[in-house]
Amino acid sequence: MKKILINFMVFLIFGLLLSTNSFAQRGMKWKGSGGWGTDTQYGRMYNLKTLETISGEIVSVEKMAPIKGMYYGIHIIVKTDKETIPVHLGPGWYIENQDIKIEPKDKIQVRGSKIIFEGKPAIIAAEVKKGDETLMLRDENGFPVWSGWRRR
Repeated sequence: MKKILINFMVFLIFGLLLSTNSFAQRGMKWKGSGGWGTDTQYGRMYNLKTLETISGEIVSVEKMAPIKGMYYGIHIIVKTDKETIPVHLGPGWYIENQDIKIEPKDKIQVRGSKIIFEGKPAIIAAEVKKGDETLMLRDENGFPVWSGWRRR
């Protein structure tokens, strides 16, 4: 009887340890930058060879998810002298927590990588200048500033 009780207790302890470990791993899974990092399908679209600067007026500010499954981001539609072009800024949680506010009718200057997105030209912004303020989004190598704390 004592042997059965000891075996039962050992089995119970191991069962609890394994199930607790399983729940802890599931809850600690890192979600990353929601698809906005440099090592993602979207992040690899940014190309240092296609950098350009545009100036214009913001027509609209919108939420969007560039690729299915990504966290939403903020993009703006900018009307320049030559064209009206979407400019992808970055993840919503980052853009919405900056001191500089980007709003329709703002006159801005954007430096970023011109890409073809869904068959049309767009820009992935590295920086946005509004008056004397500058919103830095990517460093000189195209690395997103919202991912900077993870950089080694």
